[in-house]
Amino acid sequence: MNGKMKFYSLLGFFQLVLILIVFFSVDGIITMVAAQTESFDYYNSPTAAILAISAAISLSASVLGSAIALKTVGTAAISSLSEREESFFKSFLVVALCEALAVYGLIVAILLWTKIPTPA
Repeated sequence: MNGKMKFYSLLGFFQLVLILIVFFSVDGIITMVAAQTESFDYYNSPTAAILAISAAISLSASVLGSAIALKTVGTAAISSLSEREESFFKSFLVVALCEALAVYGLIVAILLWTKIPTPA
């Protein structure tokens, strides 16, 4: 296994661990057991687990996509700056747009996170 494949497999494993941590932080096992009872508790419902997993996936996917885009665009921006220094603004703009992808994912994750039901 070469270094690139090892890196991507470790990155995927880390994201899986993060998803499992978020799932168990909203009492996922208790939710599965409580689903078999007759009373319905909204705060321990599968809705809370699904919202937490959705927030984790939206954040991790946007950051991963932003990292891949930034790797590609950053390399091209540095090479274009080495040839022509006048292209700084264009290079900076494209790199900033790549970083904005991660911010959009963070905003969506925060919006999903605020919708997780909690007892008052």
